[in-house]
Amino acid sequence: MKTAQYVFLLLAGSIILPAAQPGVDIYTVKDLQTTSQALATGGKPFASRELVRYGNHYTMMAMREATGSSEVHDHEADIFVVQNGKATIVTGGKVVNPHTEKEGEIRGSSISGGERHELSAGDIIHIPAGVPHQLLIEKGPFDYFVIKVTGQ
Repeated sequence: MKTAQYVFLLLAGSIILPAAQPGVDIYTVKDLQTTSQALATGGKPFASRELVRYGNHYTMMAMREATGSSEVHDHEADIFVVQNGKATIVTGGKVVNPHTEKEGEIRGSSISGGERHELSAGDIIHIPAGVPHQLLIEKGPFDYFVIKVTGQ
């Protein structure tokens, strides 16, 4: 009888408190702030650091002090989670002065047309593969956590 009770308690506990998943990564606010601060010390208008690669996606931390180039990723979707600062993102439209940066990635000087969206800390934006986009920074820094979803 005692064995049956023990097994019951173990099973009940495993339902209430599931075991931790192997390979789970947690990005704390403090971790992201520390990474942003390290990126900011470079004195460049843009800096990024790849964090972890997974099967079909990877994570990055990025910091901008100034407006970046326009870009289109043919096979990657972007998800930005704004950590700090304000920016305007232009999505859609056409890339001005397009050139191939690397296979599957077009860069340009700006975007003609498109929609403007204001971004600030706490905002999240999903940019599907194939959609032109450009971050316009009036006053940096603008820090954002990036999830790049590959194979789109």
